[in-house]
Amino acid sequence: METTKESYPSVRPGITVENGTSSALVWAPDAVSVEIVTDKSLVISLGKTDFGYWCNKETNLKQGDSYKIRINGKKTIPDPASLCQPEGVHGFSRVVDLSQYTWSDRSWKGIGLDEMIIYELHAGTFSAKGDFRGISERLDYLVDLGINAIELMPVAQFPGKRNWGYDGVFPYAVQNSYGGASELQKLVDACHNKGITVILDVVYNHMGPEGNYLGCFGPYFTQKYETPWGDAINFDDAGSHGVRHFFIQNALMWMRDFHIDGLRLDAVHAIKDSGALHFLQELNIEVENLNRKTGKNHFLIGECDLNDVRYINPIQSGGYALNAQWCDEFHHALHSMVTGEQNGYYSDFGGVDPVVKTLKNAYVYNGNYSRHRDKFFGSKTDGQCGSKFVVFSQNHDQIGNRMNGDRLSHLVGFENLKLIAGFTILSPYVPLIFMGEEYGENAPFLYFTHHGDKDLIEAVRKGRANEFKEFMSGDGEIPYPQAEDTFNRSKLTNWNQINESQRLLHRFYKALIQLRKSDFDFSPRFSRANIEVSNEGELVILRKNKIISGLDIYFNFSDERVKRILEENTTFQSMVFCSSSEQWGGSQNEALIHTPQGYELNLPGFSFCVIRKYNSKK
Repeated sequence: METTKESYPSVRPGITVENGTSSALVWAPDAVSVEIVTDKSLVISLGKTDFGYWCNKETNLKQGDSYKIRINGKKTIPDPASLCQPEGVHGFSRVVDLSQYTWSDRSWKGIGLDEMIIYELHAGTFSAKGDFRGISERLDYLVDLGINAIELMPVAQFPGKRNWGYDGVFPYAVQNSYGGASELQKLVDACHNKGITVILDVVYNHMGPEGNYLGCFGPYFTQKYETPWGDAINFDDAGSHGVRHFFIQNALMWMRDFHIDGLRLDAVHAIKDSGALHFLQELNIEVENLNRKTGKNHFLIGECDLNDVRYINPIQSGGYALNAQWCDEFHHALHSMVTGEQNGYYSDFGGVDPVVKTLKNAYVYNGNYSRHRDKFFGSKTDGQCGSKFVVFSQNHDQIGNRMNGDRLSHLVGFENLKLIAGFTILSPYVPLIFMGEEYGENAPFLYFTHHGDKDLIEAVRKGRANEFKEFMSGDGEIPYPQAEDTFNRSKLTNWNQINESQRLLHRFYKALIQLRKSDFDFSPRFSRANIEVSNEGELVILRKNKIISGLDIYFNFSDERVKRILEENTTFQSMVFCSSSEQWGGSQNEALIHTPQGYELNLPGFSFCVIRKYNSKK
């Protein structure tokens, strides 16, 4: 008899409380017995069903009960699908009724990727409180800035109280030190009521090294592939059906029970799957099914360093159908241009050519030879909409993977910070801002952990030093990841303590965001076929052409003033925005001068301007 997915579990694993009834579902295909053991020594047996699942449709467990799982009558261990780990990664799991929260966001329809201004933040360092409430208290600040989407770094339970989040080991449990499940629901609800989309960073390519009990339950991992973080997750070998179900249900839980709008999938190139239906394809199909049921527009963004459009191409074309992907090369080209850095992967960048290419194609390497990789690399982005690419000048990786967690505010001057902001926010892609960037935050963003295993702590210290040794420069020791001071140093400065130049930069970012939102010509929906990118030395020109009018943006990456007569066939031009004006701390108010020969551009070094042009007399 043929076995199909119709009889496969369509609910999430773990303990589910619904309408006063609690049920349990555990995947343990090789187990002889599976039991739930409460902290009061109550034992609840589960019965074996198809596909290696064990279940009990009436456990009598209720909200707040603490429990562990016992396999084959041996040691009790936390539930891998636990919704709450109040005592940390080794302690009892706690029953949570996710349906108890009363939502007030029923009118929320979401916004499209093409409209988003994304703000990446870390819950532990964004505010002095270091939790979800601390974020909620700053939502009005973000709205005033013009932010309409926040991207939370991973919040799945990790060891201790200090971590970037990529060492999570309980994908379903919300980090206890951030406030847990109910506080995350409150935060998302508050965001939606203020017009803010919520994106959650999730990790489906590896598990953290401490408190990882998944292997006790089944073949969650495979040695067929390698990842930089240990064994790969088993998405295509024997038993992979249970693993795929575990992670797909996790994604659906965030969207269904926490009203998360979209997921940022960490390092999708490390999700190894050679099966006929790739995990990402199946995930996309299930998210689309949820969208049809809910009438919402949940979406998936992938982090990928392969420059491969297969990840964003539709399934019908053999793609994985992610809605967008992070574009690291936009950052690399821009960073190397303004800092002059050429170490590590920056050796593939430097100079104006990569800057021009990323503005035009998103990818710098789209089939050409990469010296750093010593191979031809990447694919063409022809025909791809600009909203398929999320771009940034800074993010947690690009700052935190530096020896001292240097932000660009530590590396370049004020005029360059404005130039970088303009290049990113006015690009034909989806801009992402890293927390504090908008005012030139002085605090570093360092790598920090709070492990409990001494050998692991030492291994992390050594591994961290080795991981970014190519980027080391100068004297001094690498900040110790385990030190609480390393975490505290990474917290944002109190808003009341920033200086006047930082306040000016904040106003500048706010004006840029408002400019982008106010004109369709800045939207990623603007046809890339009507966009031209060129350069004259270190002057980069982005042209958006329409029949009657158009928009030209001039980015001067040199330290010298640029003077040139603009096109003669353009009969009228007007200045829309200029970073070198006195309003923004510059030295002039007129970068566009009307002369007998035509309009003259007079643009200081490290500045940019936006000019509206009309192709007929006004």
